Amino acid sequence: MSTRVSKARRVVASVATVMLASISMVACGTDNGPSVYYLNFKPEQAQAFETIAEEYTAETGIPVKVVTAASGSYMQTLKAEMAKSNAPTLFQINGQEGYGIWKDYLADISEYEVVEALNEDAQPITAKDGTVRGFPFAMEGFGILYNEEIFDRYFALPNPAVASMDEVNNFGALKAVAEDMQAKKEELGIDGAFAVTSLIAGEEWRWTNHLMNGAYHYEIEDRGINEFQDMPTIDFTYGDNYKQLFDLYLQNSTTKPALAASRATSDSMAEFATGKAAMVQNGNWAWGQIAEDASNVIKEDKIKFMPMYMGLPNEEEVGLNIGTENYFAVNNKASEEDQQATRDFLTWLFLSERGKELVVDELSFIAPFTNYSPEDVPDDPLARQVQAALSDTETESIPWDFQFSPNQQFRDLYGQNLAQYAIGNITWDDVVAKLKEDWEYEMANQIALLD
Repeated sequence: MSTRVSKARRVVASVATVMLASISMVACGTDNGPSVYYLNFKPEQAQAFETIAEEYTAETGIPVKVVTAASGSYMQTLKAEMAKSNAPTLFQINGQEGYGIWKDYLADISEYEVVEALNEDAQPITAKDGTVRGFPFAMEGFGILYNEEIFDRYFALPNPAVASMDEVNNFGALKAVAEDMQAKKEELGIDGAFAVTSLIAGEEWRWTNHLMNGAYHYEIEDRGINEFQDMPTIDFTYGDNYKQLFDLYLQNSTTKPALAASRATSDSMAEFATGKAAMVQNGNWAWGQIAEDASNVIKEDKIKFMPMYMGLPNEEEVGLNIGTENYFAVNNKASEEDQQATRDFLTWLFLSERGKELVVDELSFIAPFTNYSPEDVPDDPLARQVQAALSDTETESIPWDFQFSPNQQFRDLYGQNLAQYAIGNITWDDVVAKLKEDWEYEMANQIALLD
């Protein structure tokens, strides 16, 4: 049985991938008093954080500097900035992998107001001594997105595989619908049931992270794993479940499987946005990309989530994958007054009424703090559905256990092997054998960083 995300209690892991894109306000760490320097991970949020920094400085007089790393360069930028005398006071880590890399720089934030205000379902990053070294600041969800208008057209056809979405609550039903849609794609006016399975190098995260999450979760539950370092090997017990959904994507998409290795996530999302595919696997963050596509045909009230059915235990009662992989951390090498200034900034941003408005409306976060109500969510259809899933007491959610995978090197190797499988160069047995071998090697390397 899956544990509700509200009961998740594990110390999680993931990736910290890491050129300066934008700078706001004044330099940090000068002799002019306390200041804050935030190294931002997401370029798409640069302007929002700059606006927030300006407003906070205007209100408090405390200078705030925002530097935004270029896409895909956060780790390199963070390493470069940490080596400077005026290093970031606030930065992001990704689970235990990030903790292993940056543990010597992580302040004890156990008594920070934002940490004390975390919801039960938002577990922080902790050190071996139990002190908090990173806190989650946004909850997200992923699953299979579908265009309800295409499904309505399908259900109106003679002899659909199922009569309505109410019947699509397990892998068998999803498979029947996807294959029937693929067979009737001309009647439906689509190119495929699913958008292309993007497997170009560097774009495999939907399959190496998100699609793997269910398989990881149930193996972790079966083995009673509670800590990252307690999983030096993987059995891949639910690998067949993973394979059958991955194969369903490949065989019933807009593109032949052998061509998937040359396609990017943006290709996949464009196909879905323009109505060429009925379904695509992604998360609530995808709405911005879909809505901004000039050729988008999906109405706001017609984009819906369904769980990623793959024949996992009790899946009729299991919903979306909900969690986080990003954590704020404070630099313990910064002066005490700069650390206090950073603490005060975080308290204002997440816990004040004005900060809450900015978090929801400008940053579009589903913030995991007790002072946020179910109505305090970004105004987009997918965020509202994730919030509804968080509030649902009947349906279980799966926590983001893909963060238990060793490191980015492991995920890169797995993604390469998935591409070779799609092309037809290696068998699924080859994929599984390589996955187990790479897991053991990379996990040993990652665990060594935690000691």
